[in-house]
Amino acid sequence: MGEVLYLKIDKNIQIKSKQVVLGDIAEMNCAEKAIVNKIKTLRLPTQQIKGPGRYVFSVLDVIDVIQKEYPSLEVNNLGESDFILTVEKEKHCPDAVSWVKTILVCLLAFFGAAFSIMAFNNDVGITTLFGQLYEIFTGETSNGFTLLEISYSIGVGLGILIFFHHFARKKNASDPTPLEVEMRTYEDDIDTTMIEANGRSVKKAQS
Repeated sequence: MGEVLYLKIDKNIQIKSKQVVLGDIAEMNCAEKAIVNKIKTLRLPTQQIKGPGRYVFSVLDVIDVIQKEYPSLEVNNLGESDFILTVEKEKHCPDAVSWVKTILVCLLAFFGAAFSIMAFNNDVGITTLFGQLYEIFTGETSNGFTLLEISYSIGVGLGILIFFHHFARKKNASDPTPLEVEMRTYEDDIDTTMIEANGRSVKKAQS
């Protein structure tokens, strides 16, 4: 019985150079370790890569490279049938510029969130509601700066911090935040769409 190579490739792999060897993109296991070490050095044809961006490849491309070197080797794919190589753009941005960009994004997020909260409060008439509640329970007219407003303001801030796991070190730091979950879902949707679009274009080219 011939040797069997188990191959696993993730859906999206980031690379920094057009020169890609199989060891950069795939996890491999085989009873004969010398075979694995050799295969990890084999180059993947990357003629379609022209610069920074995302490029779709098939696992068949990888298997073809392997079987040219080891024709009798059985390859068992345990990962994706199609995958994306993301070529990162070289960053030449100075630290000062990076800090300025970070500060601008933080300010934009802060004032955007503040405006959204104020717009929501205005839509539901939270000031009027708190005034009525204060008058019902105390019999006095609210001046707009009472325990209700203070508690509400603190509660909004704490709620955001707790919701996004900013106290994760005191809980379970391995749990992803809701924002990380949404970002992961968004990335998966983009990858799936790119792979499906590439599959359609290949079928049209072959027909």
